[in-house]
Amino acid sequence: MNAAIAPFTVVIPARFSSSRLPGKPLVDICGKPMIQHVYERACESQATRVIIATDDERIVKAAESFDAEACMTLAGHPSGTDRLQEVTRLYEMGDNEVIVNVQGDEPLIPAKVIDQVANNLMQTESAGAATLAEPVRNRDDLFNPNVVKVVTDREGFALYFSRAPMPWARDEFADNGSLLPTVDIFRRHIGIYAYRVSLLSEYVQWEQSPIESIESLEQLRLLWNGHRIHVADAMETPPHGVDTEEDLNAVRVLMANRLADIS
Repeated sequence: MNAAIAPFTVVIPARFSSSRLPGKPLVDICGKPMIQHVYERACESQATRVIIATDDERIVKAAESFDAEACMTLAGHPSGTDRLQEVTRLYEMGDNEVIVNVQGDEPLIPAKVIDQVANNLMQTESAGAATLAEPVRNRDDLFNPNVVKVVTDREGFALYFSRAPMPWARDEFADNGSLLPTVDIFRRHIGIYAYRVSLLSEYVQWEQSPIESIESLEQLRLLWNGHRIHVADAMETPPHGVDTEEDLNAVRVLMANRLADIS
């Protein structure tokens, strides 16, 4: 059993609209809406509170059906981080409280990584946020713009996030081969975050930064404004989330297999 860690809250942003998969939080996976699976995974963590933050009454009603706490938020938020901050304001959370943002399309997220990112932030006073990563294992992922890369300093603080391959291995990449350089430095970003409430309150007052805009990566707003993000390799790699119908079918198969193993 994991050692107890200081109290923290999980907030699960869940928008009904999705360009690629409309009504995504409520799609059925093995007899339950996806948002219920995410909620149940979050409840397996050591979080003292789990809140579903949504802009749609249908999701509120679904949450009530499985006795989850739901918070109705504004519809016009430009990002999930803004929705997260609204929850902290509505609940009058203290500046030093830690919030973990668990995406509403991660029905298989391991509870241990939720605990890990919360604990990492609590143990790193000089950071306002924490996140996770994993080694990049092949060249295709490194050059895939949908796989976000992160480079850190020697203490594990993010230097930059990018959709581009980084760092650039000048000599090895010149031959256009299929293998990665042997140096263990390439990391894929895993999109789970822990924040201190004080940083979220600052975040929503900043304008979108140029690097955030060009990369379409909202975490760059923190670096642009001089804040540190702690990054560690995940204890367990979360399975891929649900962005498309293909992803949904794959998760249904994984979930069905897990349920079959339990029964």
